[in-house]
Amino acid sequence: MIKLNDIQHFYFIGIGGIGMSALARYFRAQGLDVSGYDKTGTQLTRELEAEGIQINYQDEIEQIPPAFLRKPEKSLVVYTPAIPKDHQQFQLLKERKFPIVKRAELLGLLSSEKFTMAVAGTHGKTTTTAILGHLLKETGAPVTAFLGGVSEDIQSNLIMKGDEVIVVEADEFDRSFLHLKPNLAAITSMDADHLDIYGEKAELEKSFREFAAKVPEDGKLYVKNGLPLKGYRIGVEDESEFSAQNVRIQNGEYLFDLHTPTGTIENLQFNLPGKHNLLNAITALAMAIDYGSPTVDLGRALHSFKGVRRRFSYRIKTGEQVLIDDYAHHPTEIAAVHQAVREMYPNKKVLAVFQPHLFSRTRDFAEEFAQSLSVFDEVMLMDIYPAREIPIEGISSAWLLEKIENEKKQLVSKEELASSIKKSSAEVVMMIGAGDIGEEVEKVQKALLNEA
Repeated sequence: MIKLNDIQHFYFIGIGGIGMSALARYFRAQGLDVSGYDKTGTQLTRELEAEGIQINYQDEIEQIPPAFLRKPEKSLVVYTPAIPKDHQQFQLLKERKFPIVKRAELLGLLSSEKFTMAVAGTHGKTTTTAILGHLLKETGAPVTAFLGGVSEDIQSNLIMKGDEVIVVEADEFDRSFLHLKPNLAAITSMDADHLDIYGEKAELEKSFREFAAKVPEDGKLYVKNGLPLKGYRIGVEDESEFSAQNVRIQNGEYLFDLHTPTGTIENLQFNLPGKHNLLNAITALAMAIDYGSPTVDLGRALHSFKGVRRRFSYRIKTGEQVLIDDYAHHPTEIAAVHQAVREMYPNKKVLAVFQPHLFSRTRDFAEEFAQSLSVFDEVMLMDIYPAREIPIEGISSAWLLEKIENEKKQLVSKEELASSIKKSSAEVVMMIGAGDIGEEVEKVQKALLNEA
């Protein structure tokens, strides 16, 4: 059994991953020696390096820091399931019998003796976790929150204001969330996804039920109204135990009253657009209230939440021009951002620039992707981002483009992206996807502002 108190050196393989980097930051903040490997440099890895974490980008044994190799008994290897099976550094550390854990196992170890609040769901978990961590921090709770995205409030994916309460994003990929034993848990959605892992939707739903069963009898489970699970229901203008009532939009913000089992909190303000985000906020509020956060402070805390990087993030917002960056990579998520952008900009032309993520996901949800993209005024598709996969014959962005029912559609390369967007007459541009499209947003922003 690994005892974290004995570990002095951590080596993260896949350190640039959003969940991995939060853990790396946490142990670095404890004054421990943290280093790692990743395939490519990104904004996130550059931020980690600036915080004093050593990162190498070649899968070579010589790149592993000597201090880590010298003390196996004081060292821990943390890896992401996305790394290839023939990874040299991973194989060497395995052969030398270094203690090795998956990211999710480490989260489980960290949270096992703390009051833990976990948010799961195929969509919505990152924003909900970030709102919950923010609400707890702003209302004085001694909280550490591991986020699956970078909070715009603190420009980090790690909130640290004490360690009595742990907030975690519970990831269903590879059944990772089954390592957790949360006191309070939420399930925001259970749409089919990760079918390369689960095979079919029924298996995915089974794993969510297993996660729900991890909540102890004296704990609580919160579920989006309509999901086939027992728990406190979360909804908008419906009969759920926790629901937003009297919802209206004022100055680009939501105003609503929160109905709870013990009463109503009136006139809450929330900055993020879209009904999906409103549901995320209600889920976080429900968990914070049941944890014991003072309700008198929750309104101020919620209104001060600025959002999560790459979750409907405004990069340009003027009367003439809007550029929004979003992580959506599933048809349901694309439909949600479309609803949000139409609600905020009902009379403007909207261009969606989408980079599909994974060949298998593109294949499995091709019809749904085509349907969710067809409703935009204009569509541009980038090449599929492979991530952990090798190409699948016949599956490409050109193949997906054929299915989209929209006269204004085209394929664009990275090299042509900024100039193609600039030629468009759309007043609102949405850049959507979970791959490296996020690295292109700054170039597009500069081009649109004539700074490039």
